[in-house]
Amino acid sequence: MQRILLLDQIQEVEPFLDADVTRYIARGDLHTFESFGEFDIVAFEWSDSACKRAQCAQVLAYLDKEDFFVFCKDASSMQRAATLFHEKESAEQAFADFFSHLFKDNPADLDELEDRITQTDDDILLDYKKSHLKDIIDFRRELLGLKRYYEQFVTIFEDAADNENDLFGRDAVRRLNILANRARRLVADIVTMQDRISQMREAYQAQIDIEQNQIMKVFTTVTVIFLPLTLLVGWYGMNLQMPEYHWPLSYPVVIIASVLVGVGLYFYFKRKKWI
Repeated sequence: MQRILLLDQIQEVEPFLDADVTRYIARGDLHTFESFGEFDIVAFEWSDSACKRAQCAQVLAYLDKEDFFVFCKDASSMQRAATLFHEKESAEQAFADFFSHLFKDNPADLDELEDRITQTDDDILLDYKKSHLKDIIDFRRELLGLKRYYEQFVTIFEDAADNENDLFGRDAVRRLNILANRARRLVADIVTMQDRISQMREAYQAQIDIEQNQIMKVFTTVTVIFLPLTLLVGWYGMNLQMPEYHWPLSYPVVIIASVLVGVGLYFYFKRKKWI
């Protein structure tokens, strides 16, 4: 028998399950993949798009030689799962077919996410003064959720393909290995995007550091240019009788000397390419 139903409706298929199985499922203490002597139980969080933790639905799958059941915790996830569920000649084929359809649109979702990351990366290069920290943090969280999401399927397909209780035939094992490879490639793509986000964050931080260095360079230049003038002000601000006080041209000379010192230092810095 092959059916998809709510977890609360498990009593409808109890005649096809061992009593210990129903109690085990009802207890809710489930791992990603568990293989028993005559059946397998799979528990996973499922989303048909980018997996945000609050939107992932808990799904259980039961498989034995004759039966394949999918249990959903809520009606919305059941409706989505129903679009992927098709009865097949055997339970093992229904199992492999269900998960094949589940993975059908995932590469397109990752392509869309990669396009958004590329666009943000371009925006940072074009306008680094605009704050992009929130975008970077959001991408990191989304990629972390996706990585955990697909890693659970790597575990499911690898353990199912081991076929310890001989529930799967040769063709089904081959399909499971293909799905495991596909899940591993998706995880690898996500890791690559995580590396891009790390490089994006470093590039953004480097742009901010360059801007801060430019500001500090301006402040330092201004300080150095006016340092000799500060010395002159301090010198002539002392309450002393200096000889040039009685010289009629002393005030214009000090002004000209101050201007020459400032302009001279400015062009010296320009020639040294310090500003």
